[in-house]
Order: sequence, then C-alpha cells, then structure tokens
Amino acid sequence: MRLVHRPDSASDRAETDLASDVDVARSTFEQARGLMFRRSIPDGYALVFPFDEVDTQWLHMLFVPFAIDAAWLVDGEVTAKKRLAPFVGVGRGRADTVVELPAGAAESVAVGDELRLVE
Repeated sequence: MRLVHRPDSASDRAETDLASDVDVARSTFEQARGLMFRRSIPDGYALVFPFDEVDTQWLHMLFVPFAIDAAWLVDGEVTAKKRLAPFVGVGRGRADTVVELPAGAAESVAVGDELRLVE
C-alpha cells in the first residue's frame, strides 16, 4: 500500500508518492498509541488514522521524540497540515482521516490537495 499526493486541479505539479510503507491504525488501541515510544520512523513511511465520521481530531506528541508532518483529510482532501514538534507538539483539525509522516515529507502538500491510499 502507498500514499499518493495529488495537487489541487489548479496546480501544474504531478501526482507523487508520499509513502510506500504505510500502516493503518484501525483499532482504538492502535490509534491511541500512534507513534508513541518509537525512536524514529523511516523516510517513505506513513501512519494513517481512519475515523468513522468527520469530527475535530486531535494529535499530541507525548512520548514521540521526533518531529512529524500531520495532515487532516475529509474525503481525501487536505483540510489542514502542520509540523508537530517532538514531545510537546499538538495539532487539531476537522477530518475523517489523519496522516502522520516524517518531518518534511509533506512539504509539497497544501490545503485542498488530495491524499489517497493505493493498493
């Protein structure tokens, strides 16, 4: 599975892969744990959190010793993006899906772009 980035239709940028190593946190336990207690994540990695409905989704960096890029999505469209600092970062956005990536991986992602999982 891979995470594909498609810029909004007004852009002349091409579709690209953001991650080729993707984990999906489906259970409540997996979503609560997230990236906590990991020492790092490799380039090309993404952790995806699917939710049943659109709501305000919070992320925290407690026990995460490295920065990440986070994107909040509604129906695959990016509604918010933020770089979260190690240990103290907090972010929120309205979403039915949240994606966590290594810091810098979402540099080219903008609000309005599309992120989708491809088998």
